[in-house]
Amino acid sequence: MIGSVLVANRGEIACRVFRTCRDLGIATVAVYSDADADALHVREADSAVRLPGAAPAETYLRGDLVVKAAQAAGADAVHPGYGFLSENAGFARAVLDAGLTWIGPPPDAIEAMASKTRAKQLLGVEPLTEVTEADLPVLVKAAAGGGGRGMRVVRDLADLAAELTAARAEAASAFGDGEVFVEPFIEGGRHVEVQIMADAHGTVWALGTRDCSLQRRHQKVVEESPAPGLAPGLVAELHERAVRAARVTGYRGAGTVEFLVAEGRAHFLEMNTRLQVEHPVTEAVFGVDLVALQIQVAEGVALAAEPPPARGHAVEARLYAEDPAAGWAPQTGTLHRVDVPGVRLDTGYADGDTIGVHYDPMLAKAVAHAPTRDQAVRRLAGALERAVLHGPLTNRDLLVRSLRHPEFTGARMDTGFYDRHAGELAESAADPHAALAASLADAHGRSRFGGWRNLRSQPHLKRWRTEPDGAEHEVRYDHTHDGPRADGVRVLDVSATRVVLETDGVRRAYGIARHGDAPGRVYVTSPLGHTVLTPLPLLPEPAARRAPGSLLAPMPGTVVRLADGLTEGATVTAGQPLIWLEAMKMEHRITAPASGTLTALHAETGRQVEVGALLAVVQAAAQEEESV
Repeated sequence: MIGSVLVANRGEIACRVFRTCRDLGIATVAVYSDADADALHVREADSAVRLPGAAPAETYLRGDLVVKAAQAAGADAVHPGYGFLSENAGFARAVLDAGLTWIGPPPDAIEAMASKTRAKQLLGVEPLTEVTEADLPVLVKAAAGGGGRGMRVVRDLADLAAELTAARAEAASAFGDGEVFVEPFIEGGRHVEVQIMADAHGTVWALGTRDCSLQRRHQKVVEESPAPGLAPGLVAELHERAVRAARVTGYRGAGTVEFLVAEGRAHFLEMNTRLQVEHPVTEAVFGVDLVALQIQVAEGVALAAEPPPARGHAVEARLYAEDPAAGWAPQTGTLHRVDVPGVRLDTGYADGDTIGVHYDPMLAKAVAHAPTRDQAVRRLAGALERAVLHGPLTNRDLLVRSLRHPEFTGARMDTGFYDRHAGELAESAADPHAALAASLADAHGRSRFGGWRNLRSQPHLKRWRTEPDGAEHEVRYDHTHDGPRADGVRVLDVSATRVVLETDGVRRAYGIARHGDAPGRVYVTSPLGHTVLTPLPLLPEPAARRAPGSLLAPMPGTVVRLADGLTEGATVTAGQPLIWLEAMKMEHRITAPASGTLTALHAETGRQVEVGALLAVVQAAAQEEESV
């Protein structure tokens, strides 16, 4: 019997595993980097062991340190979570060689399937070795790991070499393995997967299907179970192929077999030899705890002959700290409040925690379960719409619009959904009276008599900027004997935290919150949406001047690469990638805004930069001619 489990991971998945361990009466051990010293998973564990450093390569990817941590804390088992070392056969062997129980598949099965190239060969699918124009478009993928890291779509043969180099660098950084391969890119397909659970006694369960087609940058955003609209014969085929993949590798524990479904045919993608991020939708539909089953299998207990029956439908949405309108740029800062009512919320953050730059920008997973798909989707969209999220920008509004988009509600989505609709779904739609509500709440209590005067004076004026669109708003209102007044709006009630307005006979309450994270920032919530406002001075300040062609860091992160031979004085062409930034498990290219000369270069490989930091300056050719 397992008595103590170390989770070789962090954040949301570590908290998730700890929850099941507590329910089973099993002690818990966390590992943490210096950046995670005060993280929620550390606070929730019974004991914790430091891994010195901040970068994954120094900490969570150091299997030797994790094994030593387990031994030092007296753990007798290791759960890998997902990501990091979860699909590393060498780490699994090291855990077993140390006399610890490995809560995962056998190392040989990991070795057979963790490399996507070997997995495809094992199941009779060969990657492309020589790419021609006729093969385009193709997909470059990392052989190890997942989460969209080391993945590139190539549509022009001339771009292939550069994309292979970039993918290798990203894969090596994320997984410690720079192997990549190339396969055909099937457009218009759906990403469908099968959850399996296998024991050491010959039983393999196929726990239904999941659809994970809504993806940004090849990373899943919305997942559901069962995958809607699949023909029964295709579902049976998917189950059969998933079970066969488990049997041919002697698999044990939880795993996922992934397919791309197009025109009624299923194309094998890969097998993930670990728990998936989206496992809660399967748990909801089948009424199981997959982590508890993993522990049960690791202890040698046999599964029942058949899995429990499926019931209803479940949908999961991933909340990310990112700005979809700015190329999904990750966001950092203090998460003051997170509350998503009425649904399951798996998260690695609590109120007051800091979102840093070192790891994945996922804040939480919200999961709704209901008897039908329509009911589950409606419930999740409603919960996200009412959620309180105060802190860095998130993709919450995009998620709500995605769940209500006719392609999704009609189950007509595919992996190109966000390529087609990200622009419209990411558009800002702030409540038009949010700035008025914030102004009234801000003024409340400043005067003993509510701010009214006997003599008529000029209306009160406040200026605000909404985030993230940067739009500026002027608000004018009067204080009278009867209370505040504004054109076209009746003010019914005002306090520092709540304002009630009536427009066109409709009354709405506005919640007002401040947390002191930025000077005067105000979070306004109403039935019309959520608005973040920053006060502006009444007299605009002179804008900070930057040289034309300045390249600024779009997010805080680390400079991981510069273009070959990039130095001051170099000639560059418009659109040429110059600098690569990595932040929160995502790589971002900084490209030349125009053809010309690089007149300044401040970026250095390994340097950490803040948002807005000056990285380089490109003087456009037209400017050079004018200066002559």
